[in-house]
Formats: sequence, structure tokens, C-alpha cells
Amino acid sequence: MNLRRSYTFFAPVYDLVVARASARPRQASLARLSGEKEVLIAGIGTGLDIPHLPRGPHYTGIDLTPAMLRAAKRRARERDDVRLQVGDVMALPYADASFDAVVMHLILAVVPAPERALCEAMRVLRPGGRVLILDKFLRPGQRAPVRRTVNMISRRIATRTDVVFEQVLECCPSLCLEHDEPALARGWFRRIELRKCR
Repeated sequence: MNLRRSYTFFAPVYDLVVARASARPRQASLARLSGEKEVLIAGIGTGLDIPHLPRGPHYTGIDLTPAMLRAAKRRARERDDVRLQVGDVMALPYADASFDAVVMHLILAVVPAPERALCEAMRVLRPGGRVLILDKFLRPGQRAPVRRTVNMISRRIATRTDVVFEQVLECCPSLCLEHDEPALARGWFRRIELRKCR
């Protein structure tokens, strides 16, 4: 899957498809930010998180697709605390331990290697820092034949529907699960909070 090409194509309609359904879970996830100074939004896309970002921290948003970032820049016009840049969440251009929190909304099920993306988030996170995740995941052992069949097509276009979060987390031993709750679609979408505990 060529993510940049796919999301350049989807950029003009992305908000129509995603914005309304994801607004409340995004807001609930971001409300958990408290006291952080530097926050990375990995895969900021069109900036749907920006209206829900609490004042206080300095935010860095990164996305692979310039077309998505153009929409995010429009959303960030009134904010002097949001910096945006083009980059790959699977190879973050930041030093180790640069951020107090990393936000990963609707990105782990999009990238070809979610394990690499989560390990990069872990790398740039300071000890004790948190990762806030909102995405669609299968549960361990869940058969989900329809989702797995849909994945054969959707993974080539825009997103995966077969990611098992617990398998992704196994690759990042320094991240400890602190919170996991259903967010949308009868628990297919989950709000998850991790902490860098070692």
C-alpha cells in the first residue's frame, strides 16, 4: 500500500467519512492529557484532533501526506501551540525521549507495520510518558471472518481491519497497559492508554 498516494486521493473527503463518528472518542482520549509539556500527534492527518487539544502543551503533528497536512494547517491557524511537519510515523525524525505524550489516533491500523510505529512512539517518549491510542483492533483469537475478508482489499487502499493490538504491544516491552475501553462499533474501536514504565 502506498499510503501517501492513497491519502492524497482521500484527503478531500476524509473528514466527511471520519469526522463526525470519531469526534467524541477523540475528545475523550485527548481529555486524558494533563500536565504534559511536549506532545506528539503521530499521524495527525487533516487535524481532526486540533479542536479538542487542551491548552498548555506544545504540540507537534506529523503526517506522511502533504495533502492531509494542508487541511490540518487550516485547522491550526488560530493556534500558536501546534507545529506540523511531513514525516513517517514508522521512522520518526525526533531524538529519543523527546515527548511527554504521544497521541496515535486512527494510525496504527493504517500503517503497514504497526509494531514499528508503536516502537517509534515508545522510543521518542520520556520515561513515565503516555501513549493515547484510538483505533480499530481485533481481540486475540477473534475470528471476525468479515473483517479479515474486507482486509484483503482495504489494506491495499487505506486501512487494515485485521490488527490485533495485543500482538502489536508485545513488540514494545517498555510500554505498560493502563487503560483499555470500547469506543465505537461495539468495541471494535478502542481507547487505549499506555505508559512507558521501564
